Amino acid sequence: MSLRQRLLLLFSLTIAAAVAAVAWTVLVRIREVFNQQDQEKTSLLVGQFQREFQHRSADVASAVDRLANAERVRSMALELTQSSDAAPELTEAQVLAVEAQVDFLEIIGPDGNIVSSAQWPARFGYPEPSVNGAGTQVFLKREELPDGASALGVFAVRPVRGAPQVRILGGMRLDQQFLADLPTPAGVEAYLYSSDGAADGPSASTQSSFDPKRLLGVNGAVANAARYQPLMDAARRTGQQSSSIVYLSDRRDESVSATVLPLKSDAGQVMAVLVVAASRRQMVEAQQHIRAIAYGVAATGILLAIGCSVWIAGRVSRPIEELARAAEEVAQGNWDTRVDARGRDEVGTLARSFNHMTGELTAQREKLIQSERVAAWRELARRLAHELKNPLFPLQLTVENLVHARGLPEEEFDEVFRESTRTLSMEIANLKTIIGRFSDFSKMPKPHLERMDAAEAITRVALLYFPWKGTAAEECDVNSTGEQKIDCCMVLDTDPLPIDADPEMLHRALSNLVLNAMDAMPDGGKLTLSARSLDDRVEIRVADTGEGLTPEECERLFTPYYTTKQHGTGLGLAIVQSVVADHAGTISVESQLGGGAVFVLLFPKAVSTNETQA
Repeated sequence: MSLRQRLLLLFSLTIAAAVAAVAWTVLVRIREVFNQQDQEKTSLLVGQFQREFQHRSADVASAVDRLANAERVRSMALELTQSSDAAPELTEAQVLAVEAQVDFLEIIGPDGNIVSSAQWPARFGYPEPSVNGAGTQVFLKREELPDGASALGVFAVRPVRGAPQVRILGGMRLDQQFLADLPTPAGVEAYLYSSDGAADGPSASTQSSFDPKRLLGVNGAVANAARYQPLMDAARRTGQQSSSIVYLSDRRDESVSATVLPLKSDAGQVMAVLVVAASRRQMVEAQQHIRAIAYGVAATGILLAIGCSVWIAGRVSRPIEELARAAEEVAQGNWDTRVDARGRDEVGTLARSFNHMTGELTAQREKLIQSERVAAWRELARRLAHELKNPLFPLQLTVENLVHARGLPEEEFDEVFRESTRTLSMEIANLKTIIGRFSDFSKMPKPHLERMDAAEAITRVALLYFPWKGTAAEECDVNSTGEQKIDCCMVLDTDPLPIDADPEMLHRALSNLVLNAMDAMPDGGKLTLSARSLDDRVEIRVADTGEGLTPEECERLFTPYYTTKQHGTGLGLAIVQSVVADHAGTISVESQLGGGAVFVLLFPKAVSTNETQA
């Protein structure tokens, strides 16, 4: 990704993130404010409902008290206690209901049966269980009507003064008119749901089914009443106030924040529920307006980001790209590369510094090359002098001994001569070896690759130094040099390990590693040669149990002319590394003091013809 693209992405993401954070904060705050307003409105309406309910309860209690203390009712009650004939009072409840301005009124005789009913005269003689155990408190009661329906009301029971066996049961409706008398805040609606007569609440064994038609508002039936069912069922089931968001349709602006307040009887049964629904339309519209503004600001900001990125790209990224291209040309060897150094800002200063640097590089290139050549020849001369110095000293002594022995008798001279010629031959052979190693390192031949198995190469090296006794997974004991006791073990995969390699160069490299391992175990030890397949590579390991190497020695081990031996040119492992590199492989060493050393060689696995075609 270019700098221009990164700047555009950075500016765009920064603006989008800032706008999103501000918009999210405003939306959350708007939601909190509207939710708080809805809660306040709901609490206000619930408080007004409770006050109106208490006011109506007080009116009912006052009306029934007046009737129970009226002289006319007292006379009627005395007649009922003295005579079993209640027919003359059949319509008395209707007259008393009009006088007391109540919706429901029943006169209950001493036997607990209805003597007269204002709302349903035909219930004459029916028992009225609600008066049993009723005290002076006002209570909720569902009253059956002649048309088969029922109505919820606030009721009070009072014994007639002077004839306590006769009781007056009166009540007022809790209906749409009751809701209409409530001063509801703007955007808030109050609904009343009355159960169908089945017991609701925690003390009830079953809950009546939900009927959407029973949910009534000021204007009658409530649209989408079924949407309130889950919340109302929870309140009717638990008897506790419940609140939730109710979506009246698929549109968010038609949702309401609903609170359901259960209305209970003295027995704890839920007789009805009050639903307070606060519209969320204003909040949703405000949020949509904020989102629209945020989208507009974000779009404008992104356009500005594009403009800024284009401008900055022209001022910064394009000169930097030119510098990058010029640096690549310098890396490829074109040290005369120059860039346009216009401008006096930081980019212009950088361009002028680059031009100055390339000029200095050009001036110093020849000096550096010459210095490197001189240093290389000096190092080579020093190494050659060091390596040739050791065999030249015994050669000089041998020649001097021959000169001094010239005056000895013939027999003694012959013995000195023979000893001196042996020494000369040995030291000359040593010189040839040293010169051969330097020659090999200076001009490594190009490998001639052919398909071979890594296991065969390891077996060939092992058989060269050890008389093998068993299979590849077994050990063999040999006495390789004098008293040196070395156990050799080969661990090879049974599957083929094909590699493309020069057999002689690979054999030479592995032999060098084996000889180094044997030299690292002068008192004997164990040598392990292993090979295995690793996905697309073949791993060869040469491990010994010698004294091991320090971390510093491991880092410098493959450096030419570096050796840990008392006698050596320091070119053996450098040659091994060169051979491995020519085969597109890698070599590394794993070692620690006292724990031996492991040389790990990784070669690319050869791909068969069938795999290549596939």
